[in-house]
Amino acid sequence: MTIVEARQLTRVFPMDAGPVIAVRGVSLRVGGGDYIAIGGPSGCGKSTLLHLLGCVDSPTEGDVVFEGREVGALSDSERGRIRLTRIGFVFQRFFLLPMLTAWENIELPQSEAGVPRSKRHDRTRELLEYVELSDRAHHLPSQLSGGEMQRVAVARALANRPALLLADEPTGELDEQTGEHIAALFDRVHAGGTAIVLVTHNAALAERAKTRLSMRSGSLFS
Repeated sequence: MTIVEARQLTRVFPMDAGPVIAVRGVSLRVGGGDYIAIGGPSGCGKSTLLHLLGCVDSPTEGDVVFEGREVGALSDSERGRIRLTRIGFVFQRFFLLPMLTAWENIELPQSEAGVPRSKRHDRTRELLEYVELSDRAHHLPSQLSGGEMQRVAVARALANRPALLLADEPTGELDEQTGEHIAALFDRVHAGGTAIVLVTHNAALAERAKTRLSMRSGSLFS
């Protein structure tokens, strides 16, 4: 089953010095069993492509089709619902809400999706156990290590049982050993049935993916 398909995507950003083509003519299909790693130099368009696949940004040309629906034809609320319930996001700098505990960060997207309180509590407890942080449930991000924060971020991304996990340099802020722990966690997520697309400079992390692609100057290569 195809989860998301990019069809000849181009994304152009207007700039004072002239337009910048961040993504040019990219086509990509992501299925339910896929684990795709995209490498390439900084500024080549990797993050922009993730934003397009994740329905965060809109292409200048081309189409994104998510679970059979053309994203460009959807309302803002429909696209928001896809982002909330069908896609999980993990970022290099974690982006946990600093005033919320680990538990509250994981519970928040479930609350926004309208999940009943009792089911939210069960899911949050399950995810904290999954990422082996039950003993850090009531710690604020400032009280967690970088690896612990990223594990909370992964748990938050999985909170609403997404079909697709998108990760942007998920080990970029971590030391080698901690990055290895996060890579192993991604293996578990994929084995559990979640498709993954990540962009990374980490060769060891990319090697764990089933498909490895690279970007240069906005174009995607196998």
